[in-house]
Amino acid sequence: MPSMIRTLIILFILLSTCLLPCHRSRAGDFGKPEELVAKATAVYKSFMQDPNMSWFREHVVKAKGIFIVPQMLRGGFIIGGSGGSGILCAQDFDSGRWSYPAFYTMGSVSLGLQVGAEASEIILLVMTDKGLNAMLSTEFKLGGDVSVAAGPVGGTAKVQTADIIAFGRSQGVFGGVSIEGAVIAPRSAWNMEYYGAPVSPADILIRQNVANPQADPLRNALPRPGPRVRPLGT
Repeated sequence: MPSMIRTLIILFILLSTCLLPCHRSRAGDFGKPEELVAKATAVYKSFMQDPNMSWFREHVVKAKGIFIVPQMLRGGFIIGGSGGSGILCAQDFDSGRWSYPAFYTMGSVSLGLQVGAEASEIILLVMTDKGLNAMLSTEFKLGGDVSVAAGPVGGTAKVQTADIIAFGRSQGVFGGVSIEGAVIAPRSAWNMEYYGAPVSPADILIRQNVANPQADPLRNALPRPGPRVRPLGT
């Protein structure tokens, strides 16, 4: 019995140690919102230049929104957790303008035998009204409230249909990027800090009645739709 108790205590300590960094990553993986925007801009440009992201380059112009998580951290022992912060820009197909960014957190907990740590760059293309409306809510789950599919990578890219198409790059012990079941929620404090007033995601993304010139390099890098481009899923 004493040896069993010691084993349980050791497992509890290891579990607590592994989950703590994930919790911190959700709360503040970047010190300031402008740092997150700058890093998201760099990650987006890197995806656009990646030779394996041909489907991404061809279809980003048709997306209703683009959600960029520059650093999704994951670590665990027996129970794995993941977390990060991201920004979302929405496209107005009438004016051809992209909104300024709204700030979000993204996190999940998954069960399984997992040992290691992983840092991933993730971009979600929001392809339907249902997907965009979910981003305007207080919280939603990928794969539960909206459908999500892995984005095609490489020369075998095939057409995908889902509310959200996910692309990711990662290095570490875990292989690949899994976001099924991840929870996304607005980061209201950072939205207010970045725009200097209480604003909702709809104010930023749909009504587009706020601005911050610091995000102009990102908006200018996003593609402009042609006269006959129609978003998927409509």
